Amino acid sequence: MTENTNLEDAKSAAAPVLRIGTRGSPLALWQAHAVQAALAAALKVEPAQVAIEVIRTSGDQIQDRALSEAGGKGLFTKEIEEALLDGRVDLAVHSAKDVATFLPEGLHLAGYLPRADVRDALILKAGASLADLPAGAKVGTASLRREAQLRRLRPDLKVELLRGNVHTRLARVKDGDFDGTLLAFAGLSRLGLASAASCVLETADFLPAVGQGAVAIECRIDDAATNAAIAAIACRDTGIALAAERAFLTALDGSCRTPIAGLARVEGARVRLSGLIMTPDGADAAEAADEAPLADAAALGTALGTALRASGPARALGL
Repeated sequence: MTENTNLEDAKSAAAPVLRIGTRGSPLALWQAHAVQAALAAALKVEPAQVAIEVIRTSGDQIQDRALSEAGGKGLFTKEIEEALLDGRVDLAVHSAKDVATFLPEGLHLAGYLPRADVRDALILKAGASLADLPAGAKVGTASLRREAQLRRLRPDLKVELLRGNVHTRLARVKDGDFDGTLLAFAGLSRLGLASAASCVLETADFLPAVGQGAVAIECRIDDAATNAAIAAIACRDTGIALAAERAFLTALDGSCRTPIAGLARVEGARVRLSGLIMTPDGADAAEAADEAPLADAAALGTALGTALRASGPARALGL
């Protein structure tokens, strides 16, 4: 055994320089490994030195009811954030759309990987489009936003609760328990399952969730070293878009209990934001769009959210 081999073995066995907290679903692990690879390259260390710690969350354990009835989307991050605050992990990796509007004191979203496709995919037992579903067809989803938009476009459909990871939901459609379901196309693509999509719904007709397609990285505000490492891999344009979207959501105090959709895109020196709020049955909806310089992304989101707070759907939801 050579001296160089000994040095490499010692380096590989070294204590982790960073510890990532993540959920254990296949999609969550894909995201965590993507962040691990990016950080390892930026820090010039072996991937194993950016350790991945799987943390089971309340959202993973509750499968018999919608998250809106169980406490909101923060259930997918609560236990991971506790590990962050306790110092058991240095950073957390989340689907940005699962991150609660308000974070625990001392934590922040330090950056995002480059955003993937933001659109929703429709998965059907038979057919190739939303129009192919017969009246009374049963579509499964756990998202109030998706349910409201489905009811808005197709009030004749029967929408029922469908929870579980991507593979579970695909299986329920394949087995005939449901005629169709909706999933983020980014998630399908990341798992090598893009071909499962019967069609991809364009954002002009079906606006995505705030943060959809983005991988968010959360850490302690006062952890300078970890913040610097994340800054080295963070995507500027995704950060600007998410600043607008999350400010929009904050202005509406949005949660899993509220059917809200929003999408921001960086276009040259400006950011454009579209927002939508609906009643759960989709019968009443209000939408707006505006743009601003990149530096004013958060202010744009706040202004658009504030404007929609005066809408009929917002009043019906008590916002």
